Amino acid sequence: MTAASGDRAPQACIFCAALDPRAPSPLVLFRGRTSFVILNLYPYNNGHVMVVPNRHVGTLTAATTEELHELIALTRAAELVLTEAYRPHGMNVGLNLGRPAGAGILDHLHIHLVPRWDGDTNFMSVVGNVRVVPEDPEQTARRLRPIFEKVLAS
Repeated sequence: MTAASGDRAPQACIFCAALDPRAPSPLVLFRGRTSFVILNLYPYNNGHVMVVPNRHVGTLTAATTEELHELIALTRAAELVLTEAYRPHGMNVGLNLGRPAGAGILDHLHIHLVPRWDGDTNFMSVVGNVRVVPEDPEQTARRLRPIFEKVLAS
């Protein structure tokens, strides 16, 4: 069950599991009222985060206005945080709705933010089926959490 709605979510949903109060995920960086920010366990680059509604919804049309507002507000905050923490040259921000669109997690909406640098190795996952990410997720979490707290406190 998701706390925000009472809707039943599939047990296999990693996003719903991340909010389980009995075993909260160490990858969660910030929790808002209707949405949260979580590190991607299999990042394309250092700092790859996702903004996710608490409620198990699969499309923008299924989300409430309040959820959509917080999704965008946290996406904006994540851009600020990642820019401060990593000083990327650019950033990919995107949604994949449905398997044909590239969604790896079906039925639970999430927005990816991936910091990018001139000459980064993001192409490696395409040509070599491998990712080059030198920073451990725990280190990434320690770096980003205090910046999220600072950015969202203002």
